[in-house]
Amino acid sequence: MSRQIDSPRKDNSEENISRKNNSGKDGFKDRLEQKLKDRKVQNLFRKRHTLTSCQGPTVKIDGRLLINFCSNDYLGLANHPEVVSAFKKTADQYGIGSGASSLVCGRCDLHQRLEERLAEKTGREAALIFPSGYMANLAVATTFAGRADGVFLDRLAHASLIDAARLSNARLHRYQHVDPASLDLALKQSSADQKLVLTDAVFSMDGDKAPLDELISVCNVNNAVLVVDDAHGFGVLGKNGGGLLEEKEISVGDVPIFVATFGKALGTAGAFIAADQIMIETLIQFARTYIYTTAQPPALISATLAALEVLEIESWRREKLGALVKHFCSGANALGLDLLSSETAIQPLMIGDSENAVRISDELFDAGFLISAIRPPTVPEGGARLRITLTAGHTEEQVDRLLETLGRLL
Repeated sequence: MSRQIDSPRKDNSEENISRKNNSGKDGFKDRLEQKLKDRKVQNLFRKRHTLTSCQGPTVKIDGRLLINFCSNDYLGLANHPEVVSAFKKTADQYGIGSGASSLVCGRCDLHQRLEERLAEKTGREAALIFPSGYMANLAVATTFAGRADGVFLDRLAHASLIDAARLSNARLHRYQHVDPASLDLALKQSSADQKLVLTDAVFSMDGDKAPLDELISVCNVNNAVLVVDDAHGFGVLGKNGGGLLEEKEISVGDVPIFVATFGKALGTAGAFIAADQIMIETLIQFARTYIYTTAQPPALISATLAALEVLEIESWRREKLGALVKHFCSGANALGLDLLSSETAIQPLMIGDSENAVRISDELFDAGFLISAIRPPTVPEGGARLRITLTAGHTEEQVDRLLETLGRLL
């Protein structure tokens, strides 16, 4: 008589596989949901505003007209008639999309003209356009630094510079904020083959300026290459809007690689790197964020060219912005507001606690002002703030209204 042997249950049955798969998906989503809950509890949850108007000193959100004090449109060019007209005319002539990357067939004569104009503006041999400042910074670090090299960053460097340094696979060094002595020590202790120092010119959350003269001296002594990202200074600072280098009368040779963006003072979108011809050609051949991305639309390039022309002709915009910054700082000091030391359009009002920063931002919104609460991890723990930005489009009366409201709320 034969014995019937029961077959063991198979763990890979369709039912079990489905159960495991669902459990994995649910577990993944549960972890994401918990991360979001944690962020809300910590008052770090970010919410998006949706504008139903053009960018400017006043914007419309949910049917409400608000005075906008958190835009980077420092010179009010995002809706300038000449810039808008250039975009429209070029769209009629060239269409919208560029169709391909710059190395395939996406680069047209307008791209070349803008690169030549930017090289002339910055006093460099050549320039290269990128879709964003983030991509430009990635290109610099990943092209000019590798495993045997070292990248040195200010403690408060922009996130794009931090990510760029990490992705370069070079050893990352952080020196104390605007502290040349700290950088000097880090460079001297490094055995890296190539030393690349990356710094913001104007720091985006504090509004202060990098001590470029001192950084240049330190880099020269330690045979390091200095890269300056002037995203928040280009177009605003300097007699002709050339940025912090122009303001401080720093020669081109002292800063081999210069990065700046179009999405702030110029009011459009994108970025560029300016350097000598060898460096730019190296980027063209090896920078992955240039090689493997679609070229910017021709109409946008045309708008940026128009913005550069306005920058030259309407110098009163920089002068007005400077006057408004002084007016705001004077009024804020009279009220005893806790402003960081900044001479730029970025005026951080320190709150400290994230919950209070969000509360005050909401109260300002109710009072008719759009000002974002900036919290960790964008800024250090305990460093929550209201990042107030002034533009040439604002009026003195709007600034006074803001000061009056801040004085009442704080």
